[in-house]
Amino acid sequence: QGGYDTARDCELRPRGPRPEGPPILVGGSGQRMLRLTARYADAWNADRQNDVARVQALNARVDQACQDEGRDPASLSRVIGIQVDLLNESRQPVQPRQWVMAPWPLTGTPQELAAQIRRYGEARVEHLIVWLDPVSLAGIEAFAPVLEVLDRGE
Repeated sequence: QGGYDTARDCELRPRGPRPEGPPILVGGSGQRMLRLTARYADAWNADRQNDVARVQALNARVDQACQDEGRDPASLSRVIGIQVDLLNESRQPVQPRQWVMAPWPLTGTPQELAAQIRRYGEARVEHLIVWLDPVSLAGIEAFAPVLEVLDRGE
């Protein structure tokens, strides 16, 4: 109930993947959420995953949920977050860390990070959410060389 409108006994019933309207992204990896994702979503997010093997295992579960719903698994976009721990000129992690997720954040030279990021594409991830550490202008500038390596296809 609000100042201008009132709605009672309402249910949100998404129509599922469709060409019109904004895409629906569902996050989660529990069995119920995967079923709902397969039924209604355009995209799926399994939160932050710094382990590509874990992403592949989750992909198998969401693929099965799609098959159980009679949906082609290739029709569901995959979105994964990664944490990148940027290094300073001494090749040490920039301090202080905002958070650390398990397994340890991705780190390395721009070429090494680009290679790690490419592995997500091989695991059928279409979109990456990159959590930079440090979260600052300096962190964004430190990540720019990684993007340059990816753009060059090295």
